[in-house]
Amino acid sequence: MNMDWKLLSSEYLFKDNWLTARKDKCLTPTGKIIEPYYVLEYNNWVNGVAIREDGQVIMIRQYRQGIGKTLLEIPGGTMDDTDPSPLFAMQREMLEETGYEFKEWVSLGSIAPNTASSNNFTHMFLATGGVKVKEQQLDHSEEIEVVVMPLEELQQLVLDNKIVHSLHTTCIFYALLHLGKMAMK
Repeated sequence: MNMDWKLLSSEYLFKDNWLTARKDKCLTPTGKIIEPYYVLEYNNWVNGVAIREDGQVIMIRQYRQGIGKTLLEIPGGTMDDTDPSPLFAMQREMLEETGYEFKEWVSLGSIAPNTASSNNFTHMFLATGGVKVKEQQLDHSEEIEVVVMPLEELQQLVLDNKIVHSLHTTCIFYALLHLGKMAMK
């Protein structure tokens, strides 16, 4: 059974570098008109679990205005329009936020942050063999502290629900599964 809606019209309500909001008018396969249906447009995002050559995990701590708290997270960010691929964007973000380059990269897949109202995807990565090559190069709005910890500590933080950013927690779980540090029951 086809459940896809048909887009009848779309109107932009707000456009900015970081947020675009539109109002859609849609037709369901059963003939219902859904109006208005609001969609937030964002660039795609990237995030990644970063592991140094010595096996320690590189985390970042930064303030998040959305929930008004300073959080421990994995590196990541918004893909720029000039980024040729998600991997390129992740390598750029990792270098900017941590100052590290990595020998190996594994794609952990892509997830949709909020399929009901957002149009973008988050591309997840595992980076290993990290070596610090330079100092951070942060955007004007970023204040990021680099935090290094054992992989087992990160695993426990996730299990204890101490990493609250859902996109980051998902990436961490996929990375731990890939590394054989987390088993499916």
